[in-house]
Amino acid sequence: MTDAAETPAVPSDLSFEDALARLESIVARLESGQAPLEESIALYEQGARLKAHCEARLKAAQLRVDKIVVGADGQAKGIAPAEFG
Repeated sequence: MTDAAETPAVPSDLSFEDALARLESIVARLESGQAPLEESIALYEQGARLKAHCEARLKAAQLRVDKIVVGADGQAKGIAPAEFG
């Protein structure tokens, strides 16, 4: 079985683009079928961490894109999803 030392944590400051590139590299390695079993397991674990990191980054970006809804009185009433297009 693998341990945490073999599958390092994802740095919290890793950009979405860098995390996605690492994840794509892991997927390619796993799909090639060339990794031994233990390495495949470690890669899968790291890929799962990177996927979660990417999802968290996307959620944070979505929240930043949400817009503040301002009422007729000029006061913020809440937020609404941003509209594109």
